[in-house]
Amino acid sequence: MRTRLFLVVLTFFAILVVADAALAEIGQIKTLNGEVYIVRDNNRIPAKLGTILFQADIVETGSSGSVGITFIDNSRFAAGPDTRLELSRFRFNPTTQDGEFLTNLDKGTLTVISGQIAKRSNEAMKIKTPTTILGFRGTRVAVKVTE
Repeated sequence: MRTRLFLVVLTFFAILVVADAALAEIGQIKTLNGEVYIVRDNNRIPAKLGTILFQADIVETGSSGSVGITFIDNSRFAAGPDTRLELSRFRFNPTTQDGEFLTNLDKGTLTVISGQIAKRSNEAMKIKTPTTILGFRGTRVAVKVTE
């Protein structure tokens, strides 16, 4: 009986830890022009300056839209018109600078200045496109994905 109770309590706390990580702030919109949207939990909402971003958010720009994002590890993204960018996985420990950052760029243009996650580990920051996966090692890069 005690073992069962222990497993139930352990499972509950594991769910809380996972939920907390998924709801943790990972970045913020610093600049935007034109149409910019955030898709979160299947809801598409207009983005505003200062909008907080979370893991699994999708950032979309319209035909005249652009957005600048700063992440908590000091990585910076600038997305141009007609871009769809999914913030798939983000984990960062500000004390150790250890983390992981995976972004899916389905279409559009993206300029990246990597932050602490990429500087700490060569394999920690990646951008996945429909045809390739790009790794970052403390660099600046621009990517364009056409349909």
